[in-house]
Amino acid sequence: MDNINTIISNNLVLLRKKAKYTQVYVANTLKYSDKTISKWETGELVPSVENLMQLCELYNVTLDTITRPINEDVYCKVNDYSKRNKLIISLLAIIAVWIIMTLVFVYAKIIADYNAWKAFLWAIPLSCVVGIIFNSLWGKNKYNFLLISFFVWSIITCIYLQYIQYNLIPIFFIGIPVQIAIILWSGLKRNKRDK
Repeated sequence: MDNINTIISNNLVLLRKKAKYTQVYVANTLKYSDKTISKWETGELVPSVENLMQLCELYNVTLDTITRPINEDVYCKVNDYSKRNKLIISLLAIIAVWIIMTLVFVYAKIIADYNAWKAFLWAIPLSCVVGIIFNSLWGKNKYNFLLISFFVWSIITCIYLQYIQYNLIPIFFIGIPVQIAIILWSGLKRNKRDK
């Protein structure tokens, strides 16, 4: 039994350090004290099965990964592939937005003989929305503030350009309090891994 305790504790330390989490972050995420996390990582205590499953979810690994000896080099490569795959999937989703807008443009030009170049403008805020969704799932929340800011200003710009004949320059003033709200929101303290 001591061997499994040692394996689990060593793996928990390795996984936490690879994820660049602090014990405090892990404790807050799992709603335990950092002393409990420390005891898990020193082998004084063994996490319950429920806690092991929460740790698996937190570190995005299987239970097998936590309970068996980890070859650190193999784990690092797998983790790097996982990050790379998530980035590629996110970028493919953003490219899908641009493909759809290109199809709208081509359809409007060929079928309706209408120059729908503004479809490409609207692809920018839509790309931001897709970026926010995927960043919320897999990325760091601190990047969401940048994406949200870019979304707000791009949507205002799109509205302005869509109705440029009405000279809606004052619409940009809407962005100022919204941007201030985004900056204040980004300053809120969170118990997250990506403060």
